[in-house]
Amino acid sequence: MLLTILGGCGAWPAAGRACSGYLVEHDGFRLLVDPGYATVPRLLERITADQVDAVFVSHGHPDHCADLNPLLRARTLRDDPPAPLPVYSLPGALDAVLALDRPGMLADAYVLHEFVAGDPLVIGPFRAQTRLLPHSVPNAGIRLTAGERVLTYTGDTGPSPDVVDLARGADLLLAEATFADQVPLDSRRHLSSARQAARRAKQAEVRHLLLTHLQPGTDAAAARAAAGAEYDGEVGIATSGLTIDLH
Repeated sequence: MLLTILGGCGAWPAAGRACSGYLVEHDGFRLLVDPGYATVPRLLERITADQVDAVFVSHGHPDHCADLNPLLRARTLRDDPPAPLPVYSLPGALDAVLALDRPGMLADAYVLHEFVAGDPLVIGPFRAQTRLLPHSVPNAGIRLTAGERVLTYTGDTGPSPDVVDLARGADLLLAEATFADQVPLDSRRHLSSARQAARRAKQAEVRHLLLTHLQPGTDAAAARAAAGAEYDGEVGIATSGLTIDLH
């Protein structure tokens, strides 16, 4: 299983960067997880739009799904459009982004598979478990298994023991860490810090922690240090272009 980070900014893309976007590959199958702001240009530096085999969206905030629109445009506004793209999301999560164009313009570009968090999914070679995790809108964390390798991604989440259950024994936990240490009071139910993510990684006994969704202005070195104070394993920061081979 190969993970490529397309972007890891939370809320909005900082200059020269992109929001949440992750390409997960196994046995030639390419799954795009969370096509947030500015991720499609980085995706297209690596593969063509028609080489994406499926998309999974954790929740409907635009920093996690806005670039689904240009991806679908790139697939359909051509002489030889590919087969419709399977897109997996919670019910209603993509209503806004799919309504950006005139009615019917992109209708043949995708097939929407709405699921209830908790449902198991099979996406190409990936067996997926989903779990509803606390955020300001419904958010589905996902555990992807292919062969003997496991990747868990939180989407955006406040504190929850369900993160630990979803990540138990994973090779990699890709965890939202909007803040380095202290989460502002008004966000504590909906977002996490690097320190909190590290505590969950330790409890879940994951092999590798990768912090993502750092809000612009969050110091990456401070986030890594806060996580390292709680978790003894390898800690990284999700930056555009980073690749991790889970072998």
